Amino acid sequence: MRAAVLTAYNAPLQICEIPDPTPGPGQVLVRVMASGVNPLDIKIRRGEAAHAKMAPRAVLGIDMAGVVEAVGAHVHRFRVGDEVFGMTGGVGSVAGSLAELAAVDERLIAHKPRALSMEQTAALPLGFITSWEGLVDRAGVAADHNVLIHGGAGGVGFLAVQLALARGSRVFATGSPSSQETIRRVGATPIDYTARTVDDYVDEYTGGEGFDIVVDNVGGATLDASFTAVKAYTGHVVSALGWGTHSLAPLSFRGTTYSGVFTLMPLLTGRGREHHGHIMSQAAELADSGRLVPRLNSRTFTLDEVNDAQAIVENGTATGKVIVLPHVQSRSHGQR
Repeated sequence: MRAAVLTAYNAPLQICEIPDPTPGPGQVLVRVMASGVNPLDIKIRRGEAAHAKMAPRAVLGIDMAGVVEAVGAHVHRFRVGDEVFGMTGGVGSVAGSLAELAAVDERLIAHKPRALSMEQTAALPLGFITSWEGLVDRAGVAADHNVLIHGGAGGVGFLAVQLALARGSRVFATGSPSSQETIRRVGATPIDYTARTVDDYVDEYTGGEGFDIVVDNVGGATLDASFTAVKAYTGHVVSALGWGTHSLAPLSFRGTTYSGVFTLMPLLTGRGREHHGHIMSQAAELADSGRLVPRLNSRTFTLDEVNDAQAIVENGTATGKVIVLPHVQSRSHGQR
């Protein structure tokens, strides 16, 4: 099969012919129809993500949607021909989805939502799992909550807004001036962080009490701001980017709590993979009910164009989730 292979850090991915994978016990062989590009893929390629534990030579690509072509022993949930999706590899030395075929642990995947295309479905896994682990598993988001989501037009934030709305919460989301309309269209109250202070929007939208849940998708100073925007005593801050050095004094003085989210754990350790499959099933239910729709970049890419796909994620010019279609070849390679 053809695959995009990391042959050296900080170098373009190479399109190589490598052996087809064989599904082992508990695995299914999936023909990858669409692969989502995440910022983490860029960090791995540049050698800046030691926590992801991927070293050359490796097939990258964390998110995927595709069709089951074969099943290994002891697989009971899926059959040949099933359309599936999930966060299935590209970290923890597990081969990723930037390939025509992938052998994946059946515990990590779910049946694809009927309402979405393969491209839309491949845009969901990492972002939705991160959102679910933060909002549902850690913070217990509920209908009476005021929820603030930082980076509401981003890859994770855009899905987090929809998840919080689906759980009945009142949702507010920060973003740049150019993202305000996108946030408004998805159903949240937009907050221009370049024009408003934390105190301004805490006063306006919560009467100075603070938000019940604050979701940080930015890190750094934004996480520090989250500590001062959360409601005293009962508030909860969650972040997937709490990697820096931060003063916890604002949390302590408010009597509030913080949770870190590290979505890669099941792939790295093998533990908790069933939960990721469950989260994907929840994503499919929300999508089929019309309450979860990803935002896609206007252009999709072939496997031969994978470095172009990663480039627009890296330079910040993508206007939605970037998708690579591993089964489609560029004209220079002919059509399949």
